[in-house]
Amino acid sequence: MNPLSVVVAGGHSAGHIEPAMNVADAIRRLAPDTVITALGTERGLDTALIPARGYPLELIPPVPLPRKVNAALFRVPARVAGAVRAAGNVLDRVQADVVVGFGGYVAVPAYLAARRRGIPIVVHEANARPGVANRLAARLTRHVFTASDAVRIRHGRPIGIPLRPAIAELDRSAARPAARAALGLEPQWPTLMVTGGSQGAQRINAAVRGSADALALAGIQVLHIAGKKNPLDPPPRVEGQPPYLVLPYLETMADAYAAADFVICRSGAMTCAELTAVGLPAAYVPLPLRGGEQRLNAEPIVAAGGGLMVADADCTPAWVADNVVRAMTDPKRLASMAEAARRSGARDAGAVLAREVLEVARGRRA
Repeated sequence: MNPLSVVVAGGHSAGHIEPAMNVADAIRRLAPDTVITALGTERGLDTALIPARGYPLELIPPVPLPRKVNAALFRVPARVAGAVRAAGNVLDRVQADVVVGFGGYVAVPAYLAARRRGIPIVVHEANARPGVANRLAARLTRHVFTASDAVRIRHGRPIGIPLRPAIAELDRSAARPAARAALGLEPQWPTLMVTGGSQGAQRINAAVRGSADALALAGIQVLHIAGKKNPLDPPPRVEGQPPYLVLPYLETMADAYAAADFVICRSGAMTCAELTAVGLPAAYVPLPLRGGEQRLNAEPIVAAGGGLMVADADCTPAWVADNVVRAMTDPKRLASMAEAARRSGARDAGAVLAREVLEVARGRRA
């Protein structure tokens, strides 16, 4: 019998691609002979991120779905038809046993092509507010999985978000000494990690950089990942005070998580999943776009006591000096927040979803 053939559809943004690749990795760990093909488009990060993970990439035309009724909406049916044909050609060629979708531009054509061929569909929704593609897919299948029980989607079963093993299996306490040494941090100081994503966030950068004196006086060292598009000068080092390290980007985020005691960051779905999986408390600064979707990702964590939340406009040096310093200089509170964050997370979502995908694929052949 030929090996199982799995097609993953999660292109365009890193928020779709990363969990798709993590599930692909988990499937290979469980069933190494499985043939895995990724669907993507030229429009997003697909061509940069997917081949780097070692998976063949098949490109189909992107089909962005308008959020409003306008002229673009009336061009969608023809564009969908062409993309569905292209996706169907891929499914036929690789003899797909199952399609695993994560939303985004590439997902709708994949779902519709699979439906026409009787190929089962498995869906994962990472965001607190499901997108159009996955809301459609939830009408085509009962195999629907979500980041948390706060996600409202038909047939949804909360499992968390699939993560890389380096994150999912991280023991922060054990890894901390080596991580701090590797990053050039000192072992004795409590550590604040700052990140606004790969490109950075000017609001977060300015707020934390502006509170450098208050952080230093409180005995807090800083690992500030400023972003590739947001260069930042560190404050002058003062003898006897903790360091303030600025990096444009960091590949080994597991080291950053191991080194840190607290984080200031945006609240994208993957960020929230990673921080809770490793038990890191954070101050979340939701991106103030698209109806506040990022706020919804962080709300359950904050409600459980695993973090703070501040609106983008209110994230100032004064807020950081007051709220972050207060949390980080109270060991009992910091430990309680870390435990609450850990209870809010899930480490095994990749394996759970991979087992489901393999079961569905084998069931089709039975």
